[in-house]
Amino acid sequence: TDVTRGPNGPMGQGAPPAPGPRQPRDEKTQLFEVEVPRGVQPGQPFALLAGGVRVLVTCPTNASPGQRIRFKLPIALTQKPKGQSEAAQIKLKYDKDGWQRTIRVSDMKFQWVRVDDKGDIDLNKRFDVDKSAYVRKLEFRPGDDPRIRTGILSLVTASDAVVDSKIKSADNRDLVTYSDIANAQVKLFEEKAQWFQDTCAQLCVEWNEGHMRMNVRRQFLLGDSVDAVMSLSRKDLRKLWRFEFIGEMGIDAGGLAREWFQLVSEEIFDPDMGLWQSSAVNQMCMEINPASEFCCEDHLVYYRFLGRVMGKALFDRQLIAGHMVQHLYKHILGWPVTFGDLEMVDEEYYNNLKQLQTMAKDGEDISMLCLDFTTTQEVMGTKEEINLVKDGADIEVNNDNFPEYLEACLKYRMLDRVKPQLNELLLGFFDVIPEPLLTIFDFQELELLMCGLPEIDMEDWKEHTEYSGEYDDTGGDHQTVQWFWEIVTDFDHEMKARLLQFVTGTSGVPSRGFGVLQGNDGNIRKFTIHGVAIGVCLYPRAHTCFNRIDLPMYEEKEELREKLKLAITMVATGFDIE
Repeated sequence: TDVTRGPNGPMGQGAPPAPGPRQPRDEKTQLFEVEVPRGVQPGQPFALLAGGVRVLVTCPTNASPGQRIRFKLPIALTQKPKGQSEAAQIKLKYDKDGWQRTIRVSDMKFQWVRVDDKGDIDLNKRFDVDKSAYVRKLEFRPGDDPRIRTGILSLVTASDAVVDSKIKSADNRDLVTYSDIANAQVKLFEEKAQWFQDTCAQLCVEWNEGHMRMNVRRQFLLGDSVDAVMSLSRKDLRKLWRFEFIGEMGIDAGGLAREWFQLVSEEIFDPDMGLWQSSAVNQMCMEINPASEFCCEDHLVYYRFLGRVMGKALFDRQLIAGHMVQHLYKHILGWPVTFGDLEMVDEEYYNNLKQLQTMAKDGEDISMLCLDFTTTQEVMGTKEEINLVKDGADIEVNNDNFPEYLEACLKYRMLDRVKPQLNELLLGFFDVIPEPLLTIFDFQELELLMCGLPEIDMEDWKEHTEYSGEYDDTGGDHQTVQWFWEIVTDFDHEMKARLLQFVTGTSGVPSRGFGVLQGNDGNIRKFTIHGVAIGVCLYPRAHTCFNRIDLPMYEEKEELREKLKLAITMVATGFDIE
């Protein structure tokens, strides 16, 4: 099949070998018998450990506390995987703000639950700054055009978000089961990526069943590419693509595809186009421009196009030339976003809300501030008042409804102000990638998978590092600092990239090196190692707005190595280790 925009031209030839079909599996199950915990009501879910795996069980309507019930799980699910990564072992012990992704026994779907210190599920629905979390929910709908699905995007309480744990092949066989995903989740990053690509190869349409030839003009690259990609069906997106730049010599053996993904993503992420803008918190990360409709005609088409390009890049082992803000990776993965994530979106706004929270906790009368359920947004130099809820301008904020006000602020900043754009981006992405496949990654790993591991010049990094606190006088000569650099030098590419994510908020390195690393204010803020006493913090602590790591003065190198690796690994799950 040809997808041509512009004059016709010669095509590259050659069909790569198609992967062989994966054999269907017959999963054996194991029977478990448990006692319904005290206080659990019929129809109410409760979490428990079955064979070392946390699962979610709904109390049958005819059961009561103290009564024993039975359920089955796949044997492969309860077996300990071999070759488990150190990062995975750590993640199994901790979780994000109490939120854990578990399996729902009733239908074997993934579901987020919040488990308290006693192991009980927190069923409180009212907003709590320290406990509440939300997950984006995308409901697919058939569109008027059979090639394009529509969908409705919303933020729901994390416990209400579920994801399938199975993937079907084109002939409706079980291609991937929960056991496959559970075993992949605890692998090393490189092994996860390989498993992901092997599975994508199984979903790829074989060459002899159809393939796409993408003919584009370099001088009209983005326009031709949008026309071509948006004319494709979802099945076409999983076919093999071959590229040609019309009027140029060259057969696509992979190099033209790499160039196309690079050039197209660079152009669409360019702030001058008006679809994306640099994050106010991290100048190296891009965020969706809420006012994109005033900057770019048919702006939503471009977001759907980019979603398809990002999904196809993952599907074909290609890279995207644009690092996004952290919470967008979470939205793609269907991970919980919490009040704390606001700090990485708008630090000033977050601090203002925290100050209001402190006032409310201290018993001050919030109504005296004359706030209502609105916020302001600047569009093309003009400030516009936005209702956070229906008729928000008519609702006064007081101490009784203050939690609902914070909840509305969070939902607006994390989703509602860019909902139309993000809706199209996600629809395009999931036109290519089955959502269950993403459950093996955390948001840091997804960034590395989409953008690639950065080339890091260790000498440039060291040369452009500043020292403060307890290391202000000795700088790089302090024993702990010397150990730090020795350990980091020994890190593999993945751990170095994760350290950058931990301290700066992204794995990206400025094209001109660490000497031009910027802070959240757009000014140069070099990588900084801040010395603190162990009594101040037991583990290294990051301040991404300032590209600073607080490094305790450990007395042994191995303790520093252990604590640093733990801190870097656990940032992806949001676990507070102090």
